[in-house]
Amino acid sequence: MSPATLAHCSILLLAGGQGSRMGGQDKGLVTWRGKPMVAWIHQVARPLTDELLISCNRNQDRYTRFADRVVSDAEPGFLGPLAGIRAGLAASTGRWTLVLPCDAPRVDEALLVQMYEAARADPDRPVMIRQGDRWQPLFCVIPTQMACQLEAAWQAGERSNYRVLERLGARALNLEPYDQRLANLNTPEIMAQHASGPGT
Repeated sequence: MSPATLAHCSILLLAGGQGSRMGGQDKGLVTWRGKPMVAWIHQVARPLTDELLISCNRNQDRYTRFADRVVSDAEPGFLGPLAGIRAGLAASTGRWTLVLPCDAPRVDEALLVQMYEAARADPDRPVMIRQGDRWQPLFCVIPTQMACQLEAAWQAGERSNYRVLERLGARALNLEPYDQRLANLNTPEIMAQHASGPGT
């Protein structure tokens, strides 16, 4: 295996939600353009990292083939994406952990490299994508050493990934408001809108 493009950076895919907007389906395993959504992200992320993690709370056996390791929330009840990030940071061995949601199959290599380079430019602060005036807190890079601070926020009752990263001094990676690579295909209607070619 050739050296990873994102040196010392683990990638964490979040697939631990209830899929309530998908009628309870496991979003990462929902088929889009002939493959499970997680397969599209795996195709991009796998060559870039030495450690690919997936946070999931069901169907662990199906996710195993897309990851080096799967992790699950430490507490039951589908407590949100921060719970998945908490589990991922505890397992990560990279200096940074790059986080992506499983329902964003339009991400590309250029985006992940851009996120990584933003983290390297200011290595001790998280990076969080912002589209215009809208933050995208599930597209982020977190210094893995911040796991303890995130855990402290969790124990204090915080459940918002955005608020945790903001308090940890996250810097913005600004992208265009209509960057389709960030599209969350989290409902059947949105999936249908993105069903055709790459420019849609």
